[in-house]
Order: sequence, then structure tokens, then C-alpha cells
Amino acid sequence: MAWVEAWQEWLAQGLWMETLLALGAVVLASVLADLVARRVLLGIVKRVVEKSRSDWDDVLHSHQVFERLAHLLPTMVVYYGIHWVPNLSEPVAMVIQRVTVASLVVIALSAISAFLRAANEIYSANPDSRHRPIKGYLQILQIAIYLLGGISVLAILMDRSPLVFLSGVGAMTAVLMLVFKDTILSLVASVQLTSNGMVAVGDWIEMPAFGADGDVIDIALHTIKVQNWDKTITTIPTHKLIDNSFKNWKGMSESGGRRIKRSLQLDMGTVRFLNPEEIERFSHFELLRDYIAEKKAVLEEENRGQSASDIVANARQLTNVGTFRAYVVNYLRQHPKIHQAGMTFLVRQLAPTPEGVPIEVYVFSSDTDWVNYEGIQSDLFDHLLAIAPEFGLAVYQRPSGTDMREALQRTS
Repeated sequence: MAWVEAWQEWLAQGLWMETLLALGAVVLASVLADLVARRVLLGIVKRVVEKSRSDWDDVLHSHQVFERLAHLLPTMVVYYGIHWVPNLSEPVAMVIQRVTVASLVVIALSAISAFLRAANEIYSANPDSRHRPIKGYLQILQIAIYLLGGISVLAILMDRSPLVFLSGVGAMTAVLMLVFKDTILSLVASVQLTSNGMVAVGDWIEMPAFGADGDVIDIALHTIKVQNWDKTITTIPTHKLIDNSFKNWKGMSESGGRRIKRSLQLDMGTVRFLNPEEIERFSHFELLRDYIAEKKAVLEEENRGQSASDIVANARQLTNVGTFRAYVVNYLRQHPKIHQAGMTFLVRQLAPTPEGVPIEVYVFSSDTDWVNYEGIQSDLFDHLLAIAPEFGLAVYQRPSGTDMREALQRTS
């Protein structure tokens, strides 16, 4: 090789002492340049950043963008200083310069990578970033920059045109498609998720296939991180959100209402007609006063033409379960935490089951916060469970060991 022959000739001429001193001077100048860059220039930059009122320069500083750019100065000192080294053959000088230029490219790549991370953090401070994250796109750009930078470094070190390596990359397209299959799938998925507004940082999603049930805390190119309610973190490949179904609770949060759908199982053996004394008692219930008055008028009108008879089926009568449903409706109507309009409001009786007659409450709370919602729902059914016996109704539950012991004691 030419540079080896030049090295041997340089040793034979006995000029190595002068050359080594000059090389030492270049190295010393590079070290001094590094000290100036890190101590002086970065010190000035730090003071400017601290006094600045904007936040973007603080983010750039925290991601060490300026620190990485500072490494350019000592490297450039070596690049230009090598020309002043005497008795250094041209092939050797070229090798040193190629290594130096390659180092400059690596430093620039490092600074660009830090800048992209800082740009993502700056953008994330914008409220719109929750719905339009750019982290995935920046990561794709980062991969492309690394790929082009790697080709440039090889081309510089081997003294070849970058087009030679790019043509080789074109021939290896099939291999690259296989290697970057997940990246390509994730890129397509990121575009679909972002453009369609399917998921954003802060959304509550539920994806049983991956055991995810919680808030989205990060959307990247390859993965989406979900912090579950038990504070564990589930990492889901981005393209899996396109391949599999998941539930996003964002619509519930934005609507301002959260569904309450729960049933009371009433013992069918306690369902019966009301007697006149009970009707009179319920007429004094504030929530049933209008209902009882209206029903009494309707029933008296319809039963007026009926002949007097002791047969129950010959006349319409009020039932305890129907009156209980009316009470539940009126109780929910005056509840301050239940949506009264614009959302489904329903209290219905479902088909009887071996566990009794279900009375289902299907309404929406006006507070979507999980803790508050559970409190509203619990308070509501606490009251309904406690008031049911006032109507002569018993809530069904399967016999327990205590029930068995009490039954045996009564029979003994």
C-alpha cells in the first residue's frame, strides 16, 4: 500500500523527530481547542440559556445538543492542522484527514440525534401533541439519517463515492425489507393511528389481548406504552393496534358522561300487589307523592266499571315492584350527579332468572373521574339496597353457610 511505503521512506530519512513534534503540537492544539469549547464557549451558552425566557433553548441544553457540537472544534483543528505537519507524506496525511472527516460526520450525527429528541420534547409541550404525536416520524428520520451517515462514513474511509454504496443498498432492498419489516409496519400503523385520531397520549385504552388497561403514556415508532391502573407498564407493538381491536375510552371522557349499568336481583317470592294501607303510606313519600296520586286516579277510573269482586284478577292494582321502579326513576331524576338529558336514562325490568327479577339501572353520571364515578355508583346502590325492604322486596342472594345454620337451628 502507498501509505505503508511512504511510512517506511519517512523512517529511513530520519525526519521523524520533527514530524512527531509537529504532530504533538497539533494534538496539543486540539486539546486546547476542546478545553476552550467546553469551558469557555459552553459556559457562555449556559449563561445565555439560563437568562433566556424561552424554554426551547433549555430543552436543547438538557439534551446536550451544544455539548455535542462543541466536539466539532477540536476535530476541525486536527483536520486543518495536519497540513502544517512537515515531512508527512501525502498518503498518511490523507488517511488522517479521512478519519477526521469521518469523525466530524459521526459528531454531526450525534448532534442531530440529540436535536431530534429535543424537538420531540419541545413539540410535546404543545397541547395538540397529544392528538398528533411526531415521535414516530422523528424516529424514522433518525433511522434514515443514521443510514445515510453510515454510508457517508464508509465512503470517506474507503475513498469511494457514496453512490457505490447506495447502489448496493438498492440491490439489497429485499433483504432490507425483511430486516426492517417491523419498522415499516410500525410506520404505516403510526400514520394510520395519527391521521385517524385513533389513540393519543393520555387516552385510556383497554386491550385484553396484551393485558393493557390504563393510560397511554408514550407513542413511539415501534411501541406504545400503557400504564395500567395497577401502575405496571404494558408495551404494545404499534402495528398490533391496527391488527387487533382495542377500546378507547376517550369518547366517554369527552362526552362528559360515564355509564352506570348495574342490576338489583329481587327475590320473585316477594313480588306482590300493594294493599290500601301501603298505598296510603307511599303517598307520603316525597318521591312517590305525584306517582301515587296519578296512579290512584287512573286505576279508580278504569276499575269504576268493574263489578265488586274479591277476585284479584278482575281489577288493576299497583305492585310493589312497579312502585319501586317509579321510586328509583324519581330518585335518579333528582340526583345532582346523574345526566338528565342528552344521554340514555333508563330503569327497566329484565327477564327473570334463577337468581330473581333483575331491575337494571342504565344512566350516565356527570362526573367521569374514576374515583368519583365509583363513589356515585356505590352511593346510589347503597340507597337502593337499603330502601328495597320498605316496598316489601327482598334482594336475592344465594344461601350461605350462615343461612344453613340458622335454618337448622329453627328446625331443631
